[in-house]
Amino acid sequence: MKRIFLALITLTLLAVPAAAAGIDETINAATAPIASFIGQVVFFKIPLFGAQLPLVVLWLVIGAVFFTFYLGFINLRGFKHAIELVRGDYANPDDNGEVSHFQALATAVSGTVGIGNIGGVAVAVTVGGPGATFWLIMAGFLGMSTKFVECTLGVKYRNENPDGSVSGGPMYYLRKGFSERGMDGFGKFIGTFYAIGIFIGALGIGNMF
Repeated sequence: MKRIFLALITLTLLAVPAAAAGIDETINAATAPIASFIGQVVFFKIPLFGAQLPLVVLWLVIGAVFFTFYLGFINLRGFKHAIELVRGDYANPDDNGEVSHFQALATAVSGTVGIGNIGGVAVAVTVGGPGATFWLIMAGFLGMSTKFVECTLGVKYRNENPDGSVSGGPMYYLRKGFSERGMDGFGKFIGTFYAIGIFIGALGIGNMF
């Protein structure tokens, strides 16, 4: 009886990897066409100086450069003020909000620095060589202005709930910002689209590398 029981357990354990592989293949077959279509749209490439540059990368660079100049190089000009905020020089216990300045900074950084920033640097240097380091620094420098705009919009258009808690993020400021400009329907659509997209992305982002 014990031998039969052990044999059944062994067969069950051997069948689990095969079943898991079958589920993975089924999911991959179902989602691959969708992922391929979205990838072709999002990473649509345009010829630029003899190279193929994804449009989304060009869009991010143009946006970052625009914000940097429009805000008067806030990534340099506001650095001293940022340090003073984190130190608590402007802290007021009577101000609205749930977290301190440092906690807000930690939250913003934790939402920005992830697998792509860690693994992506190694991949960029491996593929592009040491010269890629310069462009990584430039991207980070210009990206500071974009992050400043994101955080400012998040604070400006956040929801302050009756219980004192705060709700905010792109899904809020996209809807409210466009609504203020008479595009309420578009704001709701793009805010909802972002919320759904970030939810789906969060499910698999841990498997990027």
